[in-house]
Amino acid sequence: MAIRQLSETVINQIAAGEVIERPASAAKELIENAIDAGATRIEIATAGGGKSLLRVSDNGAGMSPADLELAVKRHCTSKIEESLTDIRTLGFRGEALPSIGSVARLTILSRRPGASEGAEISVHGGRLTPPRPAAVNPGTVVEVRDLFFATPARLKFLKTEKAEAGAITEIVKRMAIAFPKVRFVLSGADRTTLEFPATGDDHLARMAQVLGKEFRDNAIELDAMREDVGLTGFAGVPTFNRGNSAHQYAFVNGRPVQDKLILSAIRGAYAETIPQGRYPIAVLALSVDPALVDVNVHPAKSDVRFRDPGLVRGLIVGAIREALARHGDRAATTGADGMMRAFRPGFSGFARPAPTQPWSAQSSPSRPLDTGFSGGTMREPAQQPFAAFSQPSARAEEPVTTAAPVPDADHRLGAARAQIHENYIVAQTGDGLVIVDQHAAHERLVFEALRKGMKDKRLASQALLIPEIVDLPEEDCDRLMVHAQEFDRLGLAIERFGPGAIAVRETPAMLGEVDAAGLIRQLADEIAEWDTASGLGAKLDYVAATMACHGSVRSGRRLRVEEMNALLRQMEATPGSGQCNHGRPTYIELKLSDIERLFGRS
Repeated sequence: MAIRQLSETVINQIAAGEVIERPASAAKELIENAIDAGATRIEIATAGGGKSLLRVSDNGAGMSPADLELAVKRHCTSKIEESLTDIRTLGFRGEALPSIGSVARLTILSRRPGASEGAEISVHGGRLTPPRPAAVNPGTVVEVRDLFFATPARLKFLKTEKAEAGAITEIVKRMAIAFPKVRFVLSGADRTTLEFPATGDDHLARMAQVLGKEFRDNAIELDAMREDVGLTGFAGVPTFNRGNSAHQYAFVNGRPVQDKLILSAIRGAYAETIPQGRYPIAVLALSVDPALVDVNVHPAKSDVRFRDPGLVRGLIVGAIREALARHGDRAATTGADGMMRAFRPGFSGFARPAPTQPWSAQSSPSRPLDTGFSGGTMREPAQQPFAAFSQPSARAEEPVTTAAPVPDADHRLGAARAQIHENYIVAQTGDGLVIVDQHAAHERLVFEALRKGMKDKRLASQALLIPEIVDLPEEDCDRLMVHAQEFDRLGLAIERFGPGAIAVRETPAMLGEVDAAGLIRQLADEIAEWDTASGLGAKLDYVAATMACHGSVRSGRRLRVEEMNALLRQMEATPGSGQCNHGRPTYIELKLSDIERLFGRS
């Protein structure tokens, strides 16, 4: 079969299959072009989930008629010259506009600031209409209609209009977080208008616009540097989490990415602090020399490849854990909101519902207590005093009077006042109260003590009577032996046994009877993928967490006031004490203003 050159239209349609997967892909490319053009205001309009209409308008630098004609040709760009090692813009391939024009009805109107008139160019299914004069404001308007009309088979793979509209919304959110100085407006017949006003240099304010105002109160600032890689951003406290990973945003040199290495590092940083099935909220911005990161891995530009992935992963994990150690033990503010709702089930305000039956002194929840009133007539005081009535299990360790001293300002968790149901400690703070789950709190303290013990010295190991030989590819054996000293510190002694095998001589005593071969193979796979060896440490952490759970103060145990205060002081001094080993909160804080709201005093 003879070899022939494909037509330009077919080449562009092939490229469109990689670059433009769905309407959200087209929206991403067009928004990136607007940002690269220096726009400070970007408006996006959609219809039919972006399949019928996608319009992106900006106030950027605009294009001349000659630039317009080049912009819709393949591999024409103003963003790079010869080298791909110094990419400092979001776009650089010169594929987006010709790819879109080959599968849709593309119209571009543009005008440079100061120009007397603008220009318009159209590409419908690969057919180009030359530039012509047009009336347009300074900037650029790109309109895409009937996406994939030229390749109908692609339409079958698109999701519902609602799902496609939601994907475009997610793209706009990511861009909005990355560029807080730009005003974004997303509107259309298929959605309610979404607007993100510019916040200038206040990145946290923009994050609050996208992630909700609660994020501002539950975020910890990150600012770390390791060699030539910098990390800034914000990470949520562990108790402020979500049911999926959609609230994790990562940026490399301002470029929104969905990189597996970064997402895995976030997951590892929050290990043992987030409940299973829950995900932390984080916004991470990495700054790295463009020569040390490859953004040319995939046409969608959502994946990147770092020259030193271990350095990047270590920076992310270390920075988040250090930040959590400093501030992450505080309770999420959402806990108080949930507590407030629990105090008022079924009520919307303080209005009392109308009675459904005549009021009765004997049955009313608001009846007087031993006042001598009974059914409209006075009677003798009850023979049984109020204090003798059966009460819920609540026990104050010392009399609580109106003259109780205010706790020291240095004691963030306050002073213990009572123990409720032999499991919850009530403490008074300077501006409210704190309720502590004694078992969950002590469980975390024991776990941290065990984990610190593991770091301070070599863990105890148990020698195998007969060393276990594990057959592996030679390259996996090489990777494992690089980390042999690290394994030995954790109680796992290995040595080379020929070119394609590893001999396991000792295993960590904490693990008890262990599948040595399975453990070695898992470690080899993990090192091959991420160039790290955290799997063994994670297993030991799990064992330590289990031991801590069984060695902690149990629910139902009565504590003296001294013991309760000692527990509070230890919590204040222990990193991560705001949640137990399973990720649940160990305490909930209620401000005095919240309490006053419960009684309608605010």
